[in-house]
Amino acid sequence: MTTPARIRRGLPRVPGGEPWPPADVGAQDAVLVGSAAGDAASVGSAAQDAAPGSDSPAAVPAAPATPDASSPDRHPAPLRVRRGLPRVPGGEPWPSAAPASATVASVPASASVDVARDAASEPPTRPDVTPSTAEPAVEVAAAGAVRRGLPRVAGGEPWPPADFVPARVAAPAVAVSEPEVSKPVRAGLPRPDTSAPASVPAAPTAATVVVVEEPAVPVGPRAPLPFPRTVFPGAAAARWNADRARATPIPAAEPHRIGPFTRGQWAGVVIVGGLGMLFAAAMAVLAVRWFVSLEFMRDFMATYPGEYHLPVGAPVGFPAWVGWQHFFNVFLMVLIIRSGLRVRSEKRPTAFWSRRGSKRKISLTLWFHQSLDILWLVNGVVFVVLLFVTGQWLRIVPTSWEVFPNAVTAALKYVSLNWPTEDGWVNYNALQQLAYFATVFLAAPLAAITGVRMSGVWPKNAKTLNRAYPVEWARAVHFPVMLYFVLFIIVHVALVLATGALRNLNHMYGGSDQVNWIGFWIFAASLAVIAAGWAAARPLVLAPIARLFGTVSGR
Repeated sequence: MTTPARIRRGLPRVPGGEPWPPADVGAQDAVLVGSAAGDAASVGSAAQDAAPGSDSPAAVPAAPATPDASSPDRHPAPLRVRRGLPRVPGGEPWPSAAPASATVASVPASASVDVARDAASEPPTRPDVTPSTAEPAVEVAAAGAVRRGLPRVAGGEPWPPADFVPARVAAPAVAVSEPEVSKPVRAGLPRPDTSAPASVPAAPTAATVVVVEEPAVPVGPRAPLPFPRTVFPGAAAARWNADRARATPIPAAEPHRIGPFTRGQWAGVVIVGGLGMLFAAAMAVLAVRWFVSLEFMRDFMATYPGEYHLPVGAPVGFPAWVGWQHFFNVFLMVLIIRSGLRVRSEKRPTAFWSRRGSKRKISLTLWFHQSLDILWLVNGVVFVVLLFVTGQWLRIVPTSWEVFPNAVTAALKYVSLNWPTEDGWVNYNALQQLAYFATVFLAAPLAAITGVRMSGVWPKNAKTLNRAYPVEWARAVHFPVMLYFVLFIIVHVALVLATGALRNLNHMYGGSDQVNWIGFWIFAASLAVIAAGWAAARPLVLAPIARLFGTVSGR
């Protein structure tokens, strides 16, 4: 007696409908040939549609199970075929309402292997069938129409051809007496250098699926699609890209900065600052000229003309050693200022210097700065000694209190652009005398004292001396003193060139009161030597010199 099969109900066919198939579908509507054969036929049809790239697929007809001779129903009810979506838009559901045939389309070998695996994983649908000794041949119905799918090539006819006839396959009917199912063996793709895999025996089912050898799969890249590109971005996409580019501007690169400003900002600072200083200077000149035109200021300037007479016995003119001392002083001061600024801005020195046998190291730039300081101090001591030995100190040391009112008159004349009478060969004006005295006897000793306090010469363990003279005070004074020297050099050179350049340069470098070009060319040569020293003040040149007095290392 045939056991009625339980039909699995799935999702509804229409939104809000009942699960499909309907509940009135009974066992007589199920496939009695076994789930394996039915699944194999369905999968074979799907594989036939999904593999349009194969040229000559092998036909694999699946044979339905032959009912046992002892079965009372040798002619089961006709199979009800599930109808799905139409094949063409607006057509009827597929397949048609005509009675379905048991013909099974041919499938490739890979699909047959998958069918065998699926069939083995499902329990048999006829557990009550007893083994039979008869092994009748199963014949695929030739009268039924073969399902034709999509064409193999673009524009071709549906596949398989209309004259395709399935082959006859003899398969023994295998009955299953127990629900135990053996594990199937999966056959892979054939190797390029070997033949196709042998047929894999399927699990015991109602019918045996014969696996047909498949031709070797061609090795290499697939052919391109047989149709050209038909979709391109239109005008709307171009407008959208343009709007997006305008809405998301590309950030500009960060400009190169020199200190706190860029080059353009520095140019603006120089232009605006220069114009502002020029305007302020013009206003100062006009104000001072109005001020000195007053009656009481005319009387004041007549009483204190800007200079006073030197004591009797004061020397006249400049000896040669004054010119040489002046050159050495300028040369050393320029390099000291350069190395001092480098020490303040240097973050990671490239070279270090240390005394032989000492572990304490200082940067090569600091060693150069301190070495220049020692030479400058030696030159200054020699200069001061010669000043007092030769009597030249009377020219730069004030000897009367009249120096201060005369310095006021000289300053007013400079600001109003009415230059005071210049006779530096005999006597400086009061403002020059005060400036030279402050530079030689005040600024220079202050720079030396603060520099020694910050150097390694200062004793580190002298607690009382360190409390009396903290290093913070030295740092707070040393840098402003350097700024004073820079300002003094700029103003001094400007006044020398503005109040008679040839005569003043002859006083400093030529040692005469004549007006010629000798002093000028000596001054130009001294500038060339100073520029060469500025360019040579780098580790490549300084390291060999520093090795003569200690050890130079990279770290």
